[in-house]
Amino acid sequence: MEVNDLDRLIREQEGSLSLAFPALMRKVYVWMTLALVLTGITAYGVASSPSLMMTIFQTPAIMWGLIIAELAIVIAISAAINRLSLTTATLLFVLYSVLNGATFSLIFAVYTMSSIANVFFITAGTFGVMAAYGYFTKRDLSSWGKLLLMALIGLIIATLVNVFLVKSSGFDLILSYAGVLIFVGLTAYDTQKIKQMLAMQTDMGEGAQKVALLGALSLYLDFINLFLYLLRIFGRRE
Repeated sequence: MEVNDLDRLIREQEGSLSLAFPALMRKVYVWMTLALVLTGITAYGVASSPSLMMTIFQTPAIMWGLIIAELAIVIAISAAINRLSLTTATLLFVLYSVLNGATFSLIFAVYTMSSIANVFFITAGTFGVMAAYGYFTKRDLSSWGKLLLMALIGLIIATLVNVFLVKSSGFDLILSYAGVLIFVGLTAYDTQKIKQMLAMQTDMGEGAQKVALLGALSLYLDFINLFLYLLRIFGRRE
């Protein structure tokens, strides 16, 4: 009898997992897509108002305020997700995507619309391929995590050195190619990591949805950064 009860419990858990996992994965990509849409709409809306653009980018206090707010929101969601309600975490994610759109509006003043559109589709295709690889591969990508993190830190340091000291356009191009490679790798790694975390969830409770929201944030950041580095390589300037 005890063996039968155990078998029944295992089957119930497997059934619950099979129902929850696809729904949670869908949530990841729905949240990510909505955030990208909000970022794009906000960026285009701000870029369509020259006076608003001038106010944001010619007022250091506003520009730095946006950047600091974005960093604070990402840290808050990542570090305090267990203390936040799902509604609060979702609203913060929405706010972050809007603030990101405001700062990214500058690309419409720097690059042509056609090159922005072309690079977006290149990014979407590249992201889709690497996300599919991360999802379906049987290879363990966990070893990529530390290497990619160290590479990302090195990229940030090198970028700051180039901006404030070296100021080399050739070095900037090299860093852009490095950024593409790093975020291509992170897309596959994060996708596999998200899949593994969601596979452990047995229902659609708030805790599981918070994990999905964190996954959406990670993939959103991967997509945005991949897009920006590709734009620096292939974008045509006004």
